[in-house]
Amino acid sequence: MPPISDLATLLASLRPELRPGRYAFVALPAGATLDLADAVATMREAEGLTVVVAADVARARGWPLSFSAEWITLAVDSDLAAVGLTAAFATALADAGIACNVIAGVHHDHLFVPAGRGDEALVALRELQRSSSVVADGPRPGALS
Repeated sequence: MPPISDLATLLASLRPELRPGRYAFVALPAGATLDLADAVATMREAEGLTVVVAADVARARGWPLSFSAEWITLAVDSDLAAVGLTAAFATALADAGIACNVIAGVHHDHLFVPAGRGDEALVALRELQRSSSVVADGPRPGALS
């Protein structure tokens, strides 16, 4: 099945899943080595390599944590060229006062929210999915208008 690009379908199908554990964004110190098996993600910047790893890996190596996060995967198979998905979930989280750092994979979007805010973020994202399902499907029988 091809990835979904229709925004209404994407939002109605988000299926946010909170992954266990804590994760750390780290600016890799000069001379540090990284086992790619430990990396959740990497990003090369002019200032050096940013890595996302399990927080316990960062602590064990003495790396400074720039951001401690919980990881939510949107289980919908989203098209990388879809328009509006990031804006929609970022707005829902911003309205709840929750910061969000996003990494898009080929199949799913991965949201990193501040440690301790994962459950709140799930509530906001599930509400976005629920309200989008109502809009996509029309009002539910017996629903108040």
